[in-house]
Amino acid sequence: MLGSNIPLGIKHLPPPPKFRKLLGPSFILLGLGLGSGEVILWPYLSSNYGLGIIWGALIGITMQFFINMEVERYALINGESVFVGFKRIIKWLPFWFIISTFLGFGWPGIGLAGANLIASAFGIGNVHLIAVVMFLLIGMILSLGKVLYQTVEKIQISLIVISIPLLVGLTAFLAKSADYSALAHGLIGVGDNYVFLPIGIAIGTFLGALAYSGAGGNLNLAQSFYVRDKGYGMGFHADRITSVLTHASGNKEIHLSGNTFPITDDNLHIFKKWWRLINLEHFIIFWVLGLFTMTTLSLLAFITTYGIQSNHTGINFVLSEATVIGQKTLPIVGSFFLIILGIMLTATQMTVLDSTSRIITENSLLSMHKYKANISLTYYIVLWVQIFFGITVIALGFDQPLQLITLGATINAFSMLAYTILLLFLNNTLLKKHLRPSLLRNAVLVLIVLFFGYFCGLVLLEL
Repeated sequence: MLGSNIPLGIKHLPPPPKFRKLLGPSFILLGLGLGSGEVILWPYLSSNYGLGIIWGALIGITMQFFINMEVERYALINGESVFVGFKRIIKWLPFWFIISTFLGFGWPGIGLAGANLIASAFGIGNVHLIAVVMFLLIGMILSLGKVLYQTVEKIQISLIVISIPLLVGLTAFLAKSADYSALAHGLIGVGDNYVFLPIGIAIGTFLGALAYSGAGGNLNLAQSFYVRDKGYGMGFHADRITSVLTHASGNKEIHLSGNTFPITDDNLHIFKKWWRLINLEHFIIFWVLGLFTMTTLSLLAFITTYGIQSNHTGINFVLSEATVIGQKTLPIVGSFFLIILGIMLTATQMTVLDSTSRIITENSLLSMHKYKANISLTYYIVLWVQIFFGITVIALGFDQPLQLITLGATINAFSMLAYTILLLFLNNTLLKKHLRPSLLRNAVLVLIVLFFGYFCGLVLLEL
């Protein structure tokens, strides 16, 4: 039951750079959410039940902000992923994270949804072929980039900077004052003849949307990889995953365990600066921009498709959105809308594969008590195994990506309940007293546990 005595080095804590140089990790986490909660689940709920449901997105992304910051706290202080920390407290946890990550994200629902939208935009009948090509292309992009983190970061930042303003402009053009009023009421839980939860809503779907109000599930824990690779705090001393094909260092061994810093007045002062800056970075990019994107896309789904009967079937609501957008503007605008969302979903599938491959790789090595290994080679083996699994699922004829996304989201909600409890224990026991969460942060995480516990219990009662 007890964890392993993994050695932790001692090195200096570097001072933080200027704020603009810290930007990056939160864009990746935001990109992970774009293809699930932002593009699919919350707009799906809004198109079927109206905007009275959107309060859940506000609650969900706020909970994830506090969870993510505790993940960042650990990586900032110890320069290693939070999974190494979990291994320190319970030795069998790597097996749990391997299984829960694969069950939650192994299904190719997000990529299949993107292929559906792109196929519809260009009038292509063979969706499965597009999905297969998409997965192979993702594999090549991740395999050929010189430094893995930089590849993912550049793609996600570019996509967000280009796509979100276009979608915001389209929504602003179509929305009326009554629509904004419905959105404002929805943020406090007031809907069309209901308060908070409409009659007939599937609790599992709602719970999945809560989990995907951002990255969701175990992907939140992958934030510790990205802040480490970005060089936050003690991550400055960590190695990065590089390509085994295009970079000479891709075959070298990398330490999984990190380094911490001695408790001195100077180091505590530097830590407080880091903590203030990374909270600001995550708040602006992840919370503000993430909530804005979710509410914008949900508003767009509401004003174009609310009340259409076919919305309950698969991702038909997105196709209905495109049709209405084309009718209210120009047909080419509707097609362009599908292309943008299709590319966003494809990019999200890429980042999901990167994050899950990192999680499975590191936990596989931890389960074998390997704290120094050729992580790059193991990562790319895991990546391509996942890609071929996704292609196999697609080849077997699965054609309802929404069902796969909802299934994965529900599994991840239960996973979030479990690891939030673990985070509370980890950061209040393994971290030194001066670096532990405040009473307020601990109280928020306890409330998150109770919130997820309540809705997970409702799901179990429905079985």
